[in-house]
Amino acid sequence: RWRRGGTGRDRGDTASAMDAPSAPGLGGADPQLQRFIEVETQKQRFQQLVHQMTELCWEKCMDKPGPKLDSRAETCFVNCVERFIDTSQFILNRLEQTQKSKSAFSESLSD
Repeated sequence: RWRRGGTGRDRGDTASAMDAPSAPGLGGADPQLQRFIEVETQKQRFQQLVHQMTELCWEKCMDKPGPKLDSRAETCFVNCVERFIDTSQFILNRLEQTQKSKSAFSESLSD
């Protein structure tokens, strides 16, 4: 079961991992350099998501750290990670749908 609590910090920063800056102004750069930067940016975004998920789930599931992880905390961590992944996937799918609908709308206006 989920429990409420944590540090009371504002958790409105969950989109920060998706806001990693892309490499502006590289239109004329070497294609290999562009690909390298894209891959590194993806790695950075993934690391930010893992960090965010770890912090969130730790705050939700860990009452008092000890030498062993009890079954309640383990179940909480599993649920937390699964919900985090589900939510992230939902958001990405929704953004993709929104982008597609905007593209289709723009194309219909130009006809």
